[in-house]
Amino acid sequence: MRLGLFVPQGWRLDLTGIDPAEQWNAMLDVARTAENGPFESIWVYDHFHTVPVPTDQATHEAWTLMAAFAAATSRVRLGQMCTCMGYRNPAYLAKVAATVDLISGGRAEMGIGGGWYEHEWRAYGYGFPTAGDRLGMLDEGVQIMRQLWTEGTATLDGKHYQVDGAISRPLPLQEGGIPLWIAGGGEKKTLRIAAKYAQYTNFDATPEVFKRKSQILAEHCREVGTDFDAIVRSGNYNVVIGETEKDVQDRLAWIRSRYAPFLNEQKLDETMNNFTTGPLVGTPEQIVENLTEARGFGMTYAILNFAEAAYDKSGIELFVKQVVPELPAS
Repeated sequence: MRLGLFVPQGWRLDLTGIDPAEQWNAMLDVARTAENGPFESIWVYDHFHTVPVPTDQATHEAWTLMAAFAAATSRVRLGQMCTCMGYRNPAYLAKVAATVDLISGGRAEMGIGGGWYEHEWRAYGYGFPTAGDRLGMLDEGVQIMRQLWTEGTATLDGKHYQVDGAISRPLPLQEGGIPLWIAGGGEKKTLRIAAKYAQYTNFDATPEVFKRKSQILAEHCREVGTDFDAIVRSGNYNVVIGETEKDVQDRLAWIRSRYAPFLNEQKLDETMNNFTTGPLVGTPEQIVENLTEARGFGMTYAILNFAEAAYDKSGIELFVKQVVPELPAS
């Protein structure tokens, strides 16, 4: 199984208490931990305001981090989960990504989606287009990026974007352009866009949901004439791991204590429910069992979030030592 690791960047209130002047060092330390371990890639989110509620806590910008990690690492691939098409003109975004690919020696990924976080859309002055328009922007934007990465120029007279001979040189180092991860599980449009353009998908990894989305993706692939089996299907997971059940509960209590200053009781309970009910919450043996099951229904790339990573790497170390050796091969 292929593994990615989320780097804490503040979006999930995962840098609180760390002086802003030291936050880059904390993020870089986690990235270098991934470099030294079995992780194929590191990931950040493309958001401006914290979740589950907006706060005044730091949230570092995704593509700035991509450039920084490109220069500061040498092996891991560099992904976003996921870039919001509506936040940047797609021709400009393609240029940024190509530059990151050059700096990194050909390690950039493009995680891309339609966007959903209404609060930050409106706060930053982007309005909040309908879901149909946001997905239309995604489709047209991906077309523009693909042209720029393969041909060096792009022309499109679309409903949402118009480019006329846009030039992006040099091309990315990766032959055929930067791999596209189309993120989201919208059954009528998002998965159809993924069927047309994606090398990777990322959607809800809950077993029954994942199976359903996979079936719908396969149907879209048949309709548009692409190879379903060539698309890697990935899932994101919170990992709360302990050698014993007590260790797991202690780590969950610590996570709750980190969120408590920022959330009311209802929102805190909702947030903790997302952690406590996840398939990768438990002992190493339990996590191996659940990941092996996920591999059986087609989830071959797991991207992992350890809420405590900026403060304590013992969870990552336990996962690497006791879970990774037992996982099914890619």
